[in-house]
Amino acid sequence: MRIILFYITPSGANPVQEFLDELADKQVEKVLWVLRLVKEMDRVPSSYFKKLVNTDDIWEVRITISGNIFRVLGFMDQNSFVILTNGFHKKSQETPHSEIDLAEKRKKDYLSRRKRHG
Repeated sequence: MRIILFYITPSGANPVQEFLDELADKQVEKVLWVLRLVKEMDRVPSSYFKKLVNTDDIWEVRITISGNIFRVLGFMDQNSFVILTNGFHKKSQETPHSEIDLAEKRKKDYLSRRKRHG
């Protein structure tokens, strides 16, 4: 079983929680259902959880509901933790580079702060 954590910025903001707060209730229910799969399944189908190629080990939680496509990006920490960094409404085939860059930046920040604080 994996543990899912939301990245917290140095200023204390919680970007994934803020993203979820903007969604409709049914959309949040579907996101939470997919996160439960990621948490509980040993092998999560790639239709729900997939490593993005050409990134610094960034993973994508994939949610589709009523024609809307949502993604939550994050990374694995010590194989049992999934740290979610940012979420967005996907409007094109490709995951926006700006979202991947943001996830990679937050990953570096998280790992450097974890290292400093033991």
